[in-house]
Amino acid sequence: MTTKNRTADTVPSRETKTILITGASSGIGKETARLFQSKGWNVIATMRSPENESELDQLENVLVARLDVLDLDSIQNAFMEGVQKFGRIDVLLNNAGYGAYGPLEAFNRGQVLRQFNTNVIGLLDVTKTLLPHFRQNKKGIIINISSVGGKMTFPMGSLYHGTKFAVEGISESLNYEVEQFGGQVKIVEPGMIATDFAGRSLVFSNDEKMTEYQNLAGSLMAAMPTMAKNASPASVVAEVIFKAATDGTHQLKYTAGEDAKLLMENRQQYDDATFIGGIKSQFGL
Repeated sequence: MTTKNRTADTVPSRETKTILITGASSGIGKETARLFQSKGWNVIATMRSPENESELDQLENVLVARLDVLDLDSIQNAFMEGVQKFGRIDVLLNNAGYGAYGPLEAFNRGQVLRQFNTNVIGLLDVTKTLLPHFRQNKKGIIINISSVGGKMTFPMGSLYHGTKFAVEGISESLNYEVEQFGGQVKIVEPGMIATDFAGRSLVFSNDEKMTEYQNLAGSLMAAMPTMAKNASPASVVAEVIFKAATDGTHQLKYTAGEDAKLLMENRQQYDDATFIGGIKSQFGL
């Protein structure tokens, strides 16, 4: 079990709130950990390889712990370490995830399962681990990172978009349940973010022998650099997450990023044929 922290051995005052973040090694997760720590929160920053973290573990009131959403024991251990260190957890941020893109036929079953196990089943497992704690405390906020891709789709994202549509439905329905004991579920929907999503957080599978799909695959890859120009920094999403955790409202969904806001407005304004036609045009189809 690997854990690193800069906290004192004594449990802090119960007035100090605590957030547990999954996927805190980079991007949105790391920026959110930095922001909440700077605002005086205790932070349980979890990641698959905490031994490689050399920044967050230098911050006061930050516990860096191992958590792999595919490993139930690691989820339980990280939760217990966090409660032991900080006394209670007030907010859960389900951030860990990645995007699988490419023709559906090009993915084997193992790749399909890994995408859904990481983005959906892992989110459910982490949430289920914390729900009894929130229920006992009669409060707690669950913030799930969805995406504008949970409201509309791009070509070749049937797996990724499928997981984010699932997160939207899970979150909205779960909110009815947690309200029964004073809890809340909130959904943050970012657009394109200037992180390593196009690197290690994006898996692209293709089979060039499937010639029917190659024009679409080429169009997708060619459009990525242009789309990235409109990407927002991860700090923009972190600020929206902080607002969701602290605004004291019953707002369910929060859009993050100007590109996301524009896409959402267009999706609501236009009929399916017009909107999808616009997406095709963006990809030169």
